[in-house]
Amino acid sequence: MPEPRNLLHPLPPAGESEHLEDLLARPGCRVERIVSHGQASTEGFWYDQAEDEWVVITEGGAALEFEDPAGTVWLARGDSLLIPAGCRHRVASTKSPTVWLAIWLPK
Repeated sequence: MPEPRNLLHPLPPAGESEHLEDLLARPGCRVERIVSHGQASTEGFWYDQAEDEWVVITEGGAALEFEDPAGTVWLARGDSLLIPAGCRHRVASTKSPTVWLAIWLPK
C-alpha cells in the first residue's frame, strides 16, 4: 500500500542554500519540492530552462523577477504560475520558510 506524504512536515532546517527534493520522476515529467529559507538567486544569475515549469507556493511567499518582459511577480500561499521554457527568470526573494511544488514538463 502506498504511504502518504506531507509536503509541509517535516521541513529541512534553514541553510545556506535551498533544499531541492525530487518527489516523482517519469519520462517527460518531474515533480520537485523546493524549500527556501530566505534565499534568492545570486545577483546577475538567470534561470533559462529547456522545460516548462509550473510552480505553486504551498507555504510562505516568493518574488520572481523576469528579464523580458521585465517585471516582478509576487507569489503567496496558494498562487501558481507557469514559467514557459526559455523565459529567463530569477528568485528575487523568499520568506522563511517557503515551500514550492514545481512540475517540469517538456516544451
